[in-house]
Amino acid sequence: MATSPGSTIDQGTKAPGEESLAPQQTRIMGRGSYFLAWFGGCVSIGTFTMGSSVVGTLNLIQATLAIAIGCFVIGIALAINGAAGYKYGIPFMVQARSAFGFTGTRLPGLVRAVPAVVWYGFQSWIGAGALNMVSATLFGFDNLVFFFITFQFLQIGLSVMGFQGIKWLENIGSAFILASLVYMFYSTIVRYGDVLSANLLTMEGSWGMPFWGATMLFLGIYSTMMLNVGDYAREHKKGTPTSLLTTIYAMSILPCTLFMGLIGFMVSEATGVADPIQVFANAVDNTPLLMTTLLFIAFAQVTTNVLNNVVPPTYVLMDVFKMKFRTATVLVGLLAFATFPWKLVQPDSAAGLQLFVQTYSAFLGPIFAILVVDYYLVRRRTLDLGKLYDENGPYQGVNLAALIATAVGIAAALTFSSISWYASLIPAGATYFLLMKYWAPCQRFNQ
Repeated sequence: MATSPGSTIDQGTKAPGEESLAPQQTRIMGRGSYFLAWFGGCVSIGTFTMGSSVVGTLNLIQATLAIAIGCFVIGIALAINGAAGYKYGIPFMVQARSAFGFTGTRLPGLVRAVPAVVWYGFQSWIGAGALNMVSATLFGFDNLVFFFITFQFLQIGLSVMGFQGIKWLENIGSAFILASLVYMFYSTIVRYGDVLSANLLTMEGSWGMPFWGATMLFLGIYSTMMLNVGDYAREHKKGTPTSLLTTIYAMSILPCTLFMGLIGFMVSEATGVADPIQVFANAVDNTPLLMTTLLFIAFAQVTTNVLNNVVPPTYVLMDVFKMKFRTATVLVGLLAFATFPWKLVQPDSAAGLQLFVQTYSAFLGPIFAILVVDYYLVRRRTLDLGKLYDENGPYQGVNLAALIATAVGIAAALTFSSISWYASLIPAGATYFLLMKYWAPCQRFNQ
């Protein structure tokens, strides 16, 4: 059946792996399904290590508020930048063409893809570590490299199913994820309650820059998704107002992030351990429950990776190299092998992962600001789909305004590295708007 660009069919299904960069025609996720997809897809193991990284800086109340603030900022940002993808059914790489140009989109594409591939490798390494511990405990077989390779190929096999497979994986796994997190949080309180009450509640902590830096760390884990939220929003059926979408995003991310961040924070405070696997092992007090918990870790990495760390770089490869979805998905999985994920978190320190999040947030913030300014202030929420898909049209080549604004935002972010994402927004957004309004070389992008 023929459809016009941007038209949608809100009912029906699509075949597994049937993904493209064209305007979405078949949307497969209702409100409940969309909520559960984000809930299951946001169990980032990095949240534990971010919790560990603020030990000694914040007390328990400050850490809880920092996580909550970060999650609500994420919810607002996702709703704002996801509006174009939701309305027009276009993915991130197409949305970025009006701001960066057809050739220029390689910059935001690369900036989004690299952290995704690194997270993919890191979380696969953690999941493999959990499986290896189960195997070593129950069967005496201890080979982390074997489980890393096997686990990665399992995820590649699931990823090629596309959003149809992602939908069911996330929806089914959400209940197990929530139950496991509630139990581990309870176990942590029971096991370390006396130590925690003595240290975390009486500690003065900081409400200044370290506090806001902590909100950015928890926000920074998801700052990658703020760019390509359109990749997911185009799968959500029409009819959900912006206020409800903001609530869906914030409330789906908040429970997992709060539980995981606080578990990492409390266990690290009590034991001095930052390695996620050891954090879990210390949070559970008997072997059967430990085995269940470790299997939860492995499962959670699958649900997070296939949604957050496979789709974005896959779409980038599809756009830049004109690959098919399944081919690009397999290549992304293979690239994750080369990220050396074991270097990011050492047993006694999460400093490597903290630095990684702060650094890539410095690059993601400016691009987010540019996309938002472009859609709301320059385009006034009206996009011309014909131009977005015309390689020889006014958006061909590179928009220098976007590149200059990105550089300005990065400079501001690196100057205030502890709050890099926040610091980049206004400089990048204002620079882009002024250049688009007054600089002659950018005027063809204003048509």
